[in-house]
Amino acid sequence: MDSYDVVIIGGGPIGIACGLEAKKKGLNYVILEKGPIVNSLFNYPSNMQFFSSSERLEIDNIPFISIEAKPKKNEALEYYRRIVTSNDIKINLFEKVTEIKNEESSFTVISEKQKYFSKKIIIATGFYDIPNLLNVPGEELPKVSHYYKEPHFYSKQNVAVIGASNSSTDAALECWRKGANVTLIIRGDEVGSRVKYWVRPDIINRIEEGSITAYYNATVKEITQNKILINTKKGTEVLDNDYVLALTGYRPDFKFLNLLNVELSKDEKKLPQYNPDTMETNVSGVYLAGVVCGGMETHKWFIENSRVHAKLIMQDIIQNIKA
Repeated sequence: MDSYDVVIIGGGPIGIACGLEAKKKGLNYVILEKGPIVNSLFNYPSNMQFFSSSERLEIDNIPFISIEAKPKKNEALEYYRRIVTSNDIKINLFEKVTEIKNEESSFTVISEKQKYFSKKIIIATGFYDIPNLLNVPGEELPKVSHYYKEPHFYSKQNVAVIGASNSSTDAALECWRKGANVTLIIRGDEVGSRVKYWVRPDIINRIEEGSITAYYNATVKEITQNKILINTKKGTEVLDNDYVLALTGYRPDFKFLNLLNVELSKDEKKLPQYNPDTMETNVSGVYLAGVVCGGMETHKWFIENSRVHAKLIMQDIIQNIKA
């Protein structure tokens, strides 16, 4: 069983930032990632453009050069991959962690391939793996997806897009521009206020001109093989439907936090307990980095405001090891 000063679970941008900082501090570390480098970004829509500018996505002051001020997915993949390869970051890819055991003063991390012994643990697992379900009849049908990649597949199809966030508005616009008949189903009374400022007028204009049909204050009642039933203020509407993109958001996997007895708030936010100066949780030796710090409030933490977590964590780990 390999022994480390710190095991970092999650190889996204913040996990990589933690790895970079651990290497600079001379710590013996490893990042365990269940998929490819920056797995969550890899699974984002193909044409996605970030809300943040490239300099705000930089880690460890390594310049991120993009064609436009706000980079696209392929540029981000290239950037983070080059950081890993150029800096010889120790990251084990396609190695899913299944269990973590707290052995009082140390930890045993068990993956699908082997076991690791570690003095410290960093949880940097993001939130893109578990979709918020509709919990309606028909959601299990093959035509329903909680993820969206690219629009070509939906050309000339009746597509229902559920949600009012960046992901749903991007999907609705892209599918419409590739020839899909798009219906947007929104639970509230308007397009989400956090939608990218250059996209929000576009989707509103397409709705107002009738290119995209939108149902506000609406929810899905049932999905059938060739229909979708929605609840509206006027009653139930039955629409012809070939595909459903249920882009209603995602939630963190609290599995590791629960295994390690990290305390979560009792309300629906499920905020984990940690010291904001060190990022250490109520469990000694267990640290949080990135989106997982926000519990169910997945809109609170991004790359640009959580990249500092790496320095806070490693500074505390070094101090503890020296003590």
